[in-house]
Amino acid sequence: MTATRAIRLRPRSALAIALVSVAGILAFGWPLFVDPGSGLAHGSDAPFVFALLLPLLLAVVLAEIADGGLDVKAVAMLGVLSAVGAILRPLGAGSAGVELVFFLLVLAARVFGPGFGFVLGATTLFASALLTGGVGPWLPYQMLGAAWVGLGAGLLPRARGRAEIAVLAAYGAVAGLLYGWLLNFSFWPFAVGTGTGLSFIAGDPIGANLHRFALFSLATSLGWDLGRAITNAALIAVIGPAVLGALRRAARRAAFDPPIAFPDAPATRAVIESQP
Repeated sequence: MTATRAIRLRPRSALAIALVSVAGILAFGWPLFVDPGSGLAHGSDAPFVFALLLPLLLAVVLAEIADGGLDVKAVAMLGVLSAVGAILRPLGAGSAGVELVFFLLVLAARVFGPGFGFVLGATTLFASALLTGGVGPWLPYQMLGAAWVGLGAGLLPRARGRAEIAVLAAYGAVAGLLYGWLLNFSFWPFAVGTGTGLSFIAGDPIGANLHRFALFSLATSLGWDLGRAITNAALIAVIGPAVLGALRRAARRAAFDPPIAFPDAPATRAVIESQP
């Protein structure tokens, strides 16, 4: 079944998402490219600079998408799903990486499209932070990471039935792992310190730093990330068909797709009557 695009991405909107994604990649990965002699390599304020920059970039994307067709029905659906995700997130986030928010994000993006998934990921993490008091310099990175999870889910290839559930479950597992590793990278260069086998070393070859980062993630967060991945896959496999059905019924009732324009009846009748 094809997805219903609650938010249709115009070329300008897609370009805005691409640009903010590039800026986000730079925000996560800039330590790999910093010259060891620069003050930035040894400063502690750079993450805060990026933390202030990312919300501004996300605001540009949201404004551009809204200008391109975020109607009242899409806003209502976005608000409901963001609120549900914000409530689900703290229910399981305190034990073994069990996080309940991403399975809903993946399924909603599958039904409503990549633009909706991108916005939903950002707004859900923002609403959750407000609900739990988790506002801090880490929040923009979480918002962008979740936005990418939603965007990717909306771009998955077409499938039906069990094949669709299998694709979504596999994506949920991989996205759960990658999200955790991505968030690790936002603080790893500054959290470990120097002089250890897991430390970031400014100016070292990228491969060497990434090797140490992989060891850091395996040693510190693998259990949590696996818990998130397993939770995503299990929830999508077990309740995914029911949730997809409910979301698709809501999409049909909301009629996000543009109305079909029928030709003017009198003109059509005249054309028909003129035929031999």
